[in-house]
Amino acid sequence: MKLDRTDRRILQAMQRNARISNLELAEVVGLSPTPCSRRVKRLEGSGIIRAHVTLLNQTMLGLKLTAYIGISMDRHTPDRFETFEQEVAQYPEVMECSVVTGQASDYLLKAVVPDMEYYERFLLGKLTRIEGVTGVHSSFELRRVVHNTMLPLEHISDTSVL
Repeated sequence: MKLDRTDRRILQAMQRNARISNLELAEVVGLSPTPCSRRVKRLEGSGIIRAHVTLLNQTMLGLKLTAYIGISMDRHTPDRFETFEQEVAQYPEVMECSVVTGQASDYLLKAVVPDMEYYERFLLGKLTRIEGVTGVHSSFELRRVVHNTMLPLEHISDTSVL
């Protein structure tokens, strides 16, 4: 799919405010409403726009502890990884889960919980009970320096084909 400057402007505006009306979006990007709406639908249909979400303030909701958790597995087999990934995907505390390299861990998780007591129950009652988990290394966020939900789009030129 080819993206042009107008598509990039649409994506940037929608990343800033997913609730922007089509009329406002069209004005921001310099289109009339109908072509703007068609472009948004094309971006959604292609999968570039995956979802429209509402970002919540985790601290105001009592979720004051963010943990980064390295998980080591006993075997590096497809079935072992599949079991782990299916199980961890069910935990609402897990915000992100990635297979990583360059560390002692096989997975890196980001979990958000209310406090250390809850984290202990989550760790001992859920994570360490997943078949194949042999090691867990936890680090805790002291202070978030950068929190950005907008993807950088500057690398996309008018001739870029995705």
